[in-house]
Amino acid sequence: MSAKAAPGWGSSYLTAIPPGPVALDPAEQFAVHQALARYAFALDQQDLTALEAVLTEDATWTFKIAGENDLGPVVGRPAILEFARDAMGAETDQRRHNLVNVVVHSADADTALVHAYLLLTSNAGGGSGVIATGFYTFRLDHGGGEWRIAELFLGTDNAW
Repeated sequence: MSAKAAPGWGSSYLTAIPPGPVALDPAEQFAVHQALARYAFALDQQDLTALEAVLTEDATWTFKIAGENDLGPVVGRPAILEFARDAMGAETDQRRHNLVNVVVHSADADTALVHAYLLLTSNAGGGSGVIATGFYTFRLDHGGGEWRIAELFLGTDNAW
């Protein structure tokens, strides 16, 4: 695996989801953003209970590292929590998943498709720095008064 992906490698993933209407009022759009923020905080705080709460029971996670190496899909909330538990157990630093340029790509009362960039930082070695960049595509489902992540694709621009 190369250390970094070729420029523009993620375009095929981002353009595979055509934009559509966003039929959500601002409060519901904010609720979608809050679900993604809860996801990031759960990872950073290594809080599996909070992570569980933001996932649907049948959620799927898929990853492409540096545009080459596929991981997943990891299917179902229990499998995702186990995957996250293992990853968290291997971390020796404090990570921060910064989701930036979050765009609701299309949405209705039941489903939202969202793109966001990832800026993953770490405090390893006594200093802080960026350890990975990339992008997410999320599908969130609305049920029981909450938005939850049903599908997640993460493509990173570099391995770490």
